[in-house]
Amino acid sequence: MTNLVLTFPDIDPVAIRIFGLQIHWYALMYLLAFVIAYLLMRARLKHEPFRSITEPAPYTSGVIEDILAYAILGVLVGGRLGYTFFYKPGYYLTHPLEIFMLWEGGMSFHGGVIGVVLAMAWLAWRKKRPFLQVTDFLVPSIPLGLAAGRIGNFINGELWGRPAPEGLPWAMVIPTGGDVARHPSQIYQALLEGVLLFVILWLFARRNRYRGQVSGLFLAGYGLFRFIGEFFREPDAHLGYLGLGMSMGQWLSLPMLLAGVILFSWATARKIDDRQDPVAAVDNPAENEVQTDDEKLQGTVDEQSVSDADERVSEDQTSSGDEKL
Repeated sequence: MTNLVLTFPDIDPVAIRIFGLQIHWYALMYLLAFVIAYLLMRARLKHEPFRSITEPAPYTSGVIEDILAYAILGVLVGGRLGYTFFYKPGYYLTHPLEIFMLWEGGMSFHGGVIGVVLAMAWLAWRKKRPFLQVTDFLVPSIPLGLAAGRIGNFINGELWGRPAPEGLPWAMVIPTGGDVARHPSQIYQALLEGVLLFVILWLFARRNRYRGQVSGLFLAGYGLFRFIGEFFREPDAHLGYLGLGMSMGQWLSLPMLLAGVILFSWATARKIDDRQDPVAAVDNPAENEVQTDDEKLQGTVDEQSVSDADERVSEDQTSSGDEKL
């Protein structure tokens, strides 16, 4: 056993108890993830091409609410079914009713991605928007929510890491992981798939990009960071290591990484720019929502200048008419 280890924080997985109802930290982390996504999508309204889009309709707070509702549905349904089919197909085949017991735990991120993709495709079709335009708008708001989820895993003492080497100063003995000092892999993944991926995506997406580039970068970035993080995470006990000594998470991340690289390359080659006529964007409610005080003041000054110019022209015309008389 490692001599130098950190003490695992003794945090009750149940955050709130009200009249017999138990609300777990992990559930609160899901809620926090959705709140973060909403706030970040509000900020996305300031970014091109979304601030200038007016057809078929502008991007507004109402659009964000629709995207978030569909995304939540995709995460819950896709995440649960993904866990069912990817990790425990035999068990749930014989216990099908337990698929609906979400409170028992068991969600798959890769299944959630599939669910969100299908949900966004449905939304894009209904609203007559380009599918990749919608996903480009959404994906920069996802990584910080993933980080919150990993913190929830850490509080629950689940999905812990592999045994740590002797002397690793931040190794931890996790109560549910036996008397072994382990990597706090949940924290590693929160920093890689969450914070670092968010910084990269947000800085990249702040400038106008070709349609599909932001979505491709998200897929490739998550696939890469998840693949790396899995080297420090203990594989699921009922699965162990699969082909080539890789975990299920790594095998599921490889096609995600490949799909991201292909999508990014395709988007770069196609060069589809979603920016619309900046003149038409003046009437875009989303643009008006995020208009700064300086822009409003400048607009007032410009209107006053035009008004003064019109008055001078009118006076000159009147004066000219008087001279003729």
